[in-house]
Amino acid sequence: MLEAARSVGIATFENQNGRMMEGHGGASISDVRVRAGKRQSVFRSYTFPYMDWPNLTVLTHALVTRLIFEGKRVTGVELFYDGKTHRVGAGLEVVLSPGAIQTPKVLMQSGIGDQAALQRLGIPVVQHLPGVGQNFQDHVAFDCVWEYQEALPPRNNMGEATFFWKSSSGLDTPDVQTCQEEIPMSSAENSARFGLPASGWTLFGSVFRPKSRGHLRLTGPNPLDPIEIEANLLSHPDDLSAAIACVELCREIGNSAALRPFAKREVMPGNVKGAALEGFIRDAAMTYWHETCTAKMGRDPMSVVDGHLNVYGVSHLRVADGSIMPRVTTGNTMAPCVIIGERAAEVLRREHGL
Repeated sequence: MLEAARSVGIATFENQNGRMMEGHGGASISDVRVRAGKRQSVFRSYTFPYMDWPNLTVLTHALVTRLIFEGKRVTGVELFYDGKTHRVGAGLEVVLSPGAIQTPKVLMQSGIGDQAALQRLGIPVVQHLPGVGQNFQDHVAFDCVWEYQEALPPRNNMGEATFFWKSSSGLDTPDVQTCQEEIPMSSAENSARFGLPASGWTLFGSVFRPKSRGHLRLTGPNPLDPIEIEANLLSHPDDLSAAIACVELCREIGNSAALRPFAKREVMPGNVKGAALEGFIRDAAMTYWHETCTAKMGRDPMSVVDGHLNVYGVSHLRVADGSIMPRVTTGNTMAPCVIIGERAAEVLRREHGL
């Protein structure tokens, strides 16, 4: 794929960080957290080595349902575990880190959110913060698929190379990314329409500086009521334009001479234009699993946390996960979430003398 990218004018780099990400874009072998053929999670890297420490308890299969308050001070959490509701008190403060879907859900169920929306569900309002659950962002993704001439055994993460590029020459930084996947994959709609081959590879494209914004809302007051996700992917016309440019670039690279020996045929989308291409992209649209920004940091009326991750209007409560990002990063979100966690740890150590 790196040779194919070079053939259309995309420079290659030693890795996808630094010069490549902060410049005009490029192609590289992917940086992935892989050890002995297995991808490593943040939990495996940070927490697992300390599972035997007496001051650490990891409780799996537990659902945090709401925060416990004394006035506007958070004193602990309520959780559902092993068929029962439990209360866990906090000696100093509570740090929420369940991610950009569950963090706003817990906040809203606890009475922190838009006052009118909470009152409609009969949830007592603790703090009116209309930005909770708003500003939802994700990297919308779409698949271009080729059938293998001869199947190759998958390796490591099954996604070994990537490129970042600009959908328009007037942009200052890249706004689209594609990863090469060593398996055939697509949305349910396009899988049914085109049919996935038994063996193949995919150029998994994405719009990485989206202008579309979605929102989350509670469907009921019960913690087990599901949350409604209105992702609003591709709702902004600029995102659709970027997606079209990304698919066209993927097809140019995927059908290049460098990759021809590995392609028996192009499965999808084929040489389609105009409304047909837009339809393919909308049917292909799926998450890149980079959901963020639903409890953003800032100083405007829609902000939820301040620069030290404190939730506005209540005390002894912070948020430390991807929901605090004002906008989704131009790139994968794992490393930024690690940085958020590291900075949260610094703040806690300094403020509490740990």
